Amino acid sequence: MIRFERISKRYKTKQVLNEVTFTVNSGSLVAVIGESGCGKTTLLKMINRLIKPTSGMIYIDDKSINSIDEVALRRSIGYVIQQTGLFPHMTVKENIELIPKLEKRSKEDISKNTEKMMQMVGLDCKEFLNRYPTELSGGQQQRVGVARAFATDPDIILMDEPFSALDPMTRSDLQDQLVQLQSKLKKTIVFVTHDMDEAIKIADMICIMKDGDILQYDTPENILNNPKDEFVSSFVGKNRIWSSPEFIKVSDIMIENPVTAFRDLSVLKCIDKMRQNKVDSLLIVERESRRLSGIVKAGKLRGVEDRARLAEEYMSEDFPFLLPDQCILDALKIVTENHVSTVPVVDEQKRLVGLITRSSLVTTLSQQYFDYEGGEAQ
Repeated sequence: MIRFERISKRYKTKQVLNEVTFTVNSGSLVAVIGESGCGKTTLLKMINRLIKPTSGMIYIDDKSINSIDEVALRRSIGYVIQQTGLFPHMTVKENIELIPKLEKRSKEDISKNTEKMMQMVGLDCKEFLNRYPTELSGGQQQRVGVARAFATDPDIILMDEPFSALDPMTRSDLQDQLVQLQSKLKKTIVFVTHDMDEAIKIADMICIMKDGDILQYDTPENILNNPKDEFVSSFVGKNRIWSSPEFIKVSDIMIENPVTAFRDLSVLKCIDKMRQNKVDSLLIVERESRRLSGIVKAGKLRGVEDRARLAEEYMSEDFPFLLPDQCILDALKIVTENHVSTVPVVDEQKRLVGLITRSSLVTTLSQQYFDYEGGEAQ
């Protein structure tokens, strides 16, 4: 865990950071993003003491970094920068093994670890280990930079716009690889970027900065759905949510109080209740628990002669449902594949919490096009 407490930085007449306070939880990837000059790289370099704050304290696992030997601190933290930082006079092998050798690890362990790191970043040992950085493409160099940062198995990795100089395809591949690595290794990663698409793709949390202040520190989902102010909304892009539909959750678009009935309600009263509420089905729930038992559809009740009979005799107990944390893509798939116009939303105990309808999906999806026509798309 990395904790920033009231961190400020001032260079003569220029204030770069203004009492910044936030926490990076262990095992999470936090993207720090903002316009040039907002203080994001300054903040990153304070973690390994390349830059010292004017005031405030930084803690790693509740230990002040000022109490840790500077050299030991830097060796214990992986660091990847935009220009890779590889030593041009050293081979790929020598670059990756530099810190492990300084730590006096055995040759056998170092060699095994180097092979493991090369496999991890998708580079063939026989082909690349004895090459020099100038003999590699930009993407290959950056892969070696990532391998070197992970070589000592540090708990913390700092990444300062590591992919920004690469072509879009290589950049996307490396982003995917980082996401895969992080899902396996669960390092604490602070990743500086100026690209919102990149931040959304890779981060567990996003920290948006402006003029030395944190404007919003939240999950990608919450930032996309609930930007804190006009600057964040503009920076994120009002229509960016549509490039990440997985962040539109069922809970965001469901009807929260669908029309329900109990299993002992008569057919006559069921039909009357549907007519009054202008719906063609009722969700049958248990009285005390609100657990969803079944669905009664108007079409099934119309031919019933004895309307004193109970709803439970005509309810369907086999029906698709959604969970609140599923996304709009899941809802679309269920509606389309099952040819249904309504899908109940239940919690893990199968208690009814809402309803997705075909019309609510259409309304949500059409908003995408209204945004484009209104000139709000970014």
